[in-house]
Amino acid sequence: MIHMDDRMLDTLRKRIAELPKTPGVYLMKDAEGRVLYVGKAKDLRSRVGSYFQPSADLLNTRGPDICRMIEKVREIDFLECDTEVDAILKESRLIKDIQPPHNAMLKDGKSFPYLEITTGDDFPAVYVTRTPRLKGSKLYGPFTSASAIRDAVNALQRAFKFRTCELEIHEGDDARRFFRPCLLHAIDRCTAPCAALIPKQEYRKDIDRFKRFLNSKGSVLVRQLTREMESASKDLRFEDAAKLRDQIAAIQSLKLSGDVQEDVQPEVFFIDPSRGLERLADLLNLDAPPRCMECIDIAHIQGTDTVGSLICFIDGRPFKNAYRRFRIRTVEGVDDYAAVREVIMRRYRYAAEGEELYPDVILIDGGLGQLHAGLEAFSDLELRPPMVISLAKREEEVYIQAKSAPVRLARNNAALRLLQHMRDEAHRFAQHYHHTLRKKKTFDKEKPPRRP
Repeated sequence: MIHMDDRMLDTLRKRIAELPKTPGVYLMKDAEGRVLYVGKAKDLRSRVGSYFQPSADLLNTRGPDICRMIEKVREIDFLECDTEVDAILKESRLIKDIQPPHNAMLKDGKSFPYLEITTGDDFPAVYVTRTPRLKGSKLYGPFTSASAIRDAVNALQRAFKFRTCELEIHEGDDARRFFRPCLLHAIDRCTAPCAALIPKQEYRKDIDRFKRFLNSKGSVLVRQLTREMESASKDLRFEDAAKLRDQIAAIQSLKLSGDVQEDVQPEVFFIDPSRGLERLADLLNLDAPPRCMECIDIAHIQGTDTVGSLICFIDGRPFKNAYRRFRIRTVEGVDDYAAVREVIMRRYRYAAEGEELYPDVILIDGGLGQLHAGLEAFSDLELRPPMVISLAKREEEVYIQAKSAPVRLARNNAALRLLQHMRDEAHRFAQHYHHTLRKKKTFDKEKPPRRP
């Protein structure tokens, strides 16, 4: 039984009745807006409503901690997701970032696995890994189930015969001719490049076919295996049919994955902050590695509910106590440049008055236009700005205030990886605030007027 004021319980139930019946993530908050719990749902309205039903036996089904948490809930926020898989990945990311007090799972540093093809090798291998290479590989995922993706790799190896070993195999190594291949070659699951039994070009063709298969989500192969399973069943070869059924299920599990670019797991792609700062100092011609850096990002939907975020890194690591959010007040329609100017004017006017210190580097998410907008704002403050740069998403080019042309760094450059980490963190922080405003506006429209 829920021990809560009847009026508050009625208010929460009315809000729940307006939740969409779609996959998503929900956030339980207390009276001060602090997140108490983050959960995922295939059906948001049904899932969240189950906490507040008169018949809900939370003590036996969820435990005493959730019972105590529910009694403190005063607000429910949510983020819609396209699929249940997206909800799983979003839930994990939010729990890791927010660390809600009543979430027992997903608070550790454990990440979701990837499927990695080591395309930089002469004979690429295929791995399921939580620690992918920083360069020289093609990634798919992250996947929500490690066991399912491993089963899929085992099933697909029968068709594409790629290697999964950790051996270093070079095309010009003549000693391969005397190497004895492992059992996987004997059971026809690997073409044994380790023993020079397949030329490099032929092996590469198999890997290219495998990559095309992954990009297609395997629909053609699934249809083929389904026909074979049905044929085996008609011929009363039930053991063969069962094996084919398991292979189909494993391959279909490939759909339970996110996107490498959108579902970023920063803890997976760790870089040494000190190395990134040293490289950044060289790039920007600074006398010493920067200690304090801030990044600005703008978020909106078709020009409405525009918000800005500002995140801070100290010595290359997030310093969340200095994060700030800005609801843009002076801009109408789609005008990221004006929004950038407003954020800079509001954030750094106190530094102009000598009440705060500038960071060593200010990063703006965007291209040359955003950089010029930022510099114009500092000009209006009548102060010489610190080092201001911008990072363009598409080509990952760095625009620097003192240079006329952008700088393009190698993808594995430590300075670029640090800037990308900051940019992605600012984007996440801005998007979270933006979604919160959108949901709050929806709730405000639907709330009944207060009684006199």
